[in-house]
Amino acid sequence: MDVGLLWRAAAMFAVTNADDLVLLAVFFGQVAGRRGELKVVAGQFLGFAAILAVSVAGALGAGLLPDGAVRWLGVLPILLGLRAAWQAWQQDDDEPAPAAGVVGIATVCFANGGDNVGVYVPAFAATGPAGLVGYVAVFLAGVAVWCLAGRFLATRPGVARVLARWGHVLLPAALIALGVLILIGAF
Repeated sequence: MDVGLLWRAAAMFAVTNADDLVLLAVFFGQVAGRRGELKVVAGQFLGFAAILAVSVAGALGAGLLPDGAVRWLGVLPILLGLRAAWQAWQQDDDEPAPAAGVVGIATVCFANGGDNVGVYVPAFAATGPAGLVGYVAVFLAGVAVWCLAGRFLATRPGVARVLARWGHVLLPAALIALGVLILIGAF
């Protein structure tokens, strides 16, 4: 397994899911006890598995594109980054309360990660089968780490406030950077 690919996958996961840390911290902060925490973890894994399924299917379809065309899919994360920047600029400070239960959390995860598909499809399409397996394995491990970090943040209100304040700046910049890397063939 290519160590560089594993690092890129870990970085891509971290950047595209920075906003999930805030959501996970909110979810964990709203539940009490082990049973509620298991619902958060199960919902997060279920929602992210759906994101991965859509992304893998999209990448396999992208394999039907002519040689050299896959890297132009990097335009998608750039556009998504610009959209995220616009939304952050327009955003109201009042966030809706997250849904409770496994299905509700999975739905929020999937809806929140819809822009991730636009980043993952070109990256997955630009790598071979072994690379795709590497991405999926790192991403699933990343979900576990994010759940642990979200639980940790839920008990640190000051940290959660900082992420909530600056996460909207990091995401657009990171999406645009990922798109540029895909365009130049770094993935």
